[in-house]
Amino acid sequence: MATDSIINEPECEDFVIDIPLVDLPLVNWPECCIYRVSKQLRNVNEKAYTPKLVSIGPFHHNGDGLKDMEMHKIGYFKNFLYRTGKSHENLLKIIIDNEAKIRRCYSEDFFELKSKDFVQMILLDAIFIIELFCNWMVDRYKLNRNDYILRKPWLEIGIQHDLILLENQLPFFVLEKLYMFAFNDSSGCNHREEGKQIGEHKRELKRQDAPFVKLSRDYFSDYDEYGIGHQQVTKKPIGEEVKHFTDLLRYLLCSSVPDFSIDQTPLHTQYSAKKLDDAGLKFKGAKKKTLLEIQFHQNRCRYFDCSCFLSCLPFFKCCTLEVPPFEIHDYTEAVFRNLMALEQWHYPYHAYICNYVRLLDCLINTEEDVDLFVKKKVIVNMLGSNDAVAKLINTLCDQITEANSCYHDIAQKLNDHYDYSFNHMLATLTRVYFPDIWRGTATVVGLIVLGFTLWNFSKT
Repeated sequence: MATDSIINEPECEDFVIDIPLVDLPLVNWPECCIYRVSKQLRNVNEKAYTPKLVSIGPFHHNGDGLKDMEMHKIGYFKNFLYRTGKSHENLLKIIIDNEAKIRRCYSEDFFELKSKDFVQMILLDAIFIIELFCNWMVDRYKLNRNDYILRKPWLEIGIQHDLILLENQLPFFVLEKLYMFAFNDSSGCNHREEGKQIGEHKRELKRQDAPFVKLSRDYFSDYDEYGIGHQQVTKKPIGEEVKHFTDLLRYLLCSSVPDFSIDQTPLHTQYSAKKLDDAGLKFKGAKKKTLLEIQFHQNRCRYFDCSCFLSCLPFFKCCTLEVPPFEIHDYTEAVFRNLMALEQWHYPYHAYICNYVRLLDCLINTEEDVDLFVKKKVIVNMLGSNDAVAKLINTLCDQITEANSCYHDIAQKLNDHYDYSFNHMLATLTRVYFPDIWRGTATVVGLIVLGFTLWNFSKT
């Protein structure tokens, strides 16, 4: 029987798939850098990614609880026009000319926002940020005490925090274009007092040779109080690399990182800090280094303590892990969650912040590990409870995926140190006979006395 008589082929049109003609997802555009946090991360702690006082950009536009600040944005916008003398139309034209590029910076299309509404929203948010930063600069030099936000510390801190959230961003190039257009000359001041203040502001910027990126870096340097540390704010030039404020914060933290190899496997540290301490590893806070500069030193006793008595032994390994102090504050979780979310989207193979937190997660399992790190000045605990710090570190990496790690070599050295059984015996010897300088000295003197006693006994 013929094959075609057994199998009745269906009509081809029954299998035609209706594929709508739509543009590619915006996340595929090379300019895309501002993302909606994934559902997996948001389910871990939604509050860490959601602004509380001010919405910036389209993701949280007209969000619940954020509309009160919209009136203040208009007030800031009017003050900006008055102080700079720039026209609304000229500022609007900058946004209109770059609208397509701005839209491509977001991972969603926002077709529901018509062109007019989108442009007005971007302009209002951008001028609000620029005016806030300029007022902050002037206020820092005691020239302005009348700013609505800056005269309320709780409001200033809350808005500063909202401005680093990944979903609450504007493309940095837009802010820079508007800033340079507004402050490229000394004209536009038509009020003596305001003109004096803006003149002082411009002279200060000129003296520091500071474009908007420098002003932004100075504004966010206050994050040394909220868990990042002032030593991380580098003077390294940034140029055009910064994409938005979350990226700026990451760039400052990653100004100095260990050698990174794309071929390295994900991090795997088997032993906690307390176990490594029991095996003789020393932990030391390195104050003059940036946050990510963790270093492992071996076969040399860098710091004097009682174990130096044992360093004369050829098989003794004096190993030290230098970890820059990490200040953990109420805002630390939100800051690092947003930095890590950015890396998951935009820097999956250079996720230095994720690598750093993963290493801490491996070293910290219990409250005892935090106690050790606090004692060694590796962690500055501003939360109060060491158990709270342990829980925070252990949950930061939830739903975080690592392709590789810049701390792979350090992790391997930590594992090797613990697996070397002689380190455990020497560590026990140190704890029992050399816990402090006095008992260590007494042990050495006792050994000398014992030696002389045995020598005298052998001669009799």
